[in-house]
Amino acid sequence: MTPLKPYLIRAIYEWIVDNHFTPHLLVNAEYPGVELPQDFIENGRIVLNVRPQAIQGLSLGNDEVEFNARFAGRAMRIIAPMGAVLAIYAKENGKGMMFDPEDYDDTPPPTQPEPEAPKVSKRPQLRIVK
Repeated sequence: MTPLKPYLIRAIYEWIVDNHFTPHLLVNAEYPGVELPQDFIENGRIVLNVRPQAIQGLSLGNDEVEFNARFAGRAMRIIAPMGAVLAIYAKENGKGMMFDPEDYDDTPPPTQPEPEAPKVSKRPQLRIVK
């Protein structure tokens, strides 16, 4: 099964935007593979404003969140693997969802072994029917 977390993030993001609030992501800045502005990280975390008017090229994929934004006047590509996203919430009222950092498993599910084909005898199996 695919992880549930990316679907929840997309749904909550849409709900926040539809209600004219400002969606924020809380991201673990120490997670492997993150690309974040280092000057804005506090205690190993960063809060990102992902309001449509503040960013460009938002992609809420199954594996990562990506977008372009400006920080202190410098354009930057932000990449946050799904395991690094700790919360999504509305700035105005705090409503949203927090995620347990250990809950997200980005390893693919184990593949099921192919069932063995039934053994076929090379001799014909004929019966007399009366």
